[in-house]
Amino acid sequence: MTKPVIEPDAQVLDQRSRDIFRAIVENYLREGDPLGSRNLARLLPQSLSPATVRNVMSDLEHLGLIYSPHISAGRLPTQVGLRFFIDAFMEIGDLSDDERRVIEAQVAASGNGQTLEHMLTEASQMLSGMSRGAGLVLATKSEIALKHIEFIQLEPGRALAVLVSQNGDVENRVIDVPAGVTLSQLHEASNFLNAHIRGRTLAEARQEIERLKEETRAALDQLSQDLVERGLAVWAGAEAGAPARLIVRGRANLLQNVTEGADLDLLRHLFEDLETKEGLIQLLDLAEGGAGVRIFIGSENKLFSLSGSSLVVAPYRDKESRVIGALGVIGPTRLNYARIVPMVDYTAQVISRLLR
Repeated sequence: MTKPVIEPDAQVLDQRSRDIFRAIVENYLREGDPLGSRNLARLLPQSLSPATVRNVMSDLEHLGLIYSPHISAGRLPTQVGLRFFIDAFMEIGDLSDDERRVIEAQVAASGNGQTLEHMLTEASQMLSGMSRGAGLVLATKSEIALKHIEFIQLEPGRALAVLVSQNGDVENRVIDVPAGVTLSQLHEASNFLNAHIRGRTLAEARQEIERLKEETRAALDQLSQDLVERGLAVWAGAEAGAPARLIVRGRANLLQNVTEGADLDLLRHLFEDLETKEGLIQLLDLAEGGAGVRIFIGSENKLFSLSGSSLVVAPYRDKESRVIGALGVIGPTRLNYARIVPMVDYTAQVISRLLR
């Protein structure tokens, strides 16, 4: 693939070069196939010979905007070319009134009397269906006020921690417990936590338990104290090493029309990346890096660089306008960006509005 000799600039290209470049990119986004000079000449608004088209294509290749995947084949846009096209030429479409109503109705219905996670899961599914890519939602651990916590023994060394928030959300998590812990100690740890966490966020609860450490030592034996600290740690995400939850729907869409072994390897890398918890917080970093929707093509996105996938992502915010999560669409580099960008943007706006 040819590297750009100079930094591409829209002013570098004359109208003829723009028309040829646009035709190559739009054909790629629509069909996924290289476009040759003979077929390209038929698509152009002005009458040009295939030889003239080839000369312009050579200039575009010298700029690093297009490349030839095979000898004597047509041309495809490079990653640099796709970015250049999106920044300089692409006209972002707008959603129709009907599409806006569908998004609002589906998100609102999924959030009616349901947990936040249920609403986000439905939003991920909806984005997948509308984009034909994989819908992605990243939900951070929200700093909600706590109401109740309970430990239920499952088997020796393992227990179920049940956390209930003040707004009624319930989250379950299987945790490891100290060897030899008894049912009475589980009950004792639950009672102690419930006496001190009610109405506090996780961060506030941890500070309170720290302040009461001497009292904790006096009130609980060592096993129960360890359990108290484990119970708080698992909800704060410290023990699990998972600062956020990732919801992905529609992976099957990414497998459609995939026949090449190399393409399957790229998708395998993508799925592995999606399962890597350490990388999830990068999605929030990507979303927080700028206002509104951001587009990452191939290696521009470090999280999915091996798969060469594109990501269209936008943040959603709480009532204080703090970024608390991100949602978007993952797919091949030939995503329909003009359609997906406003779809992701409006879905993020609707979720933010409901969270307020």
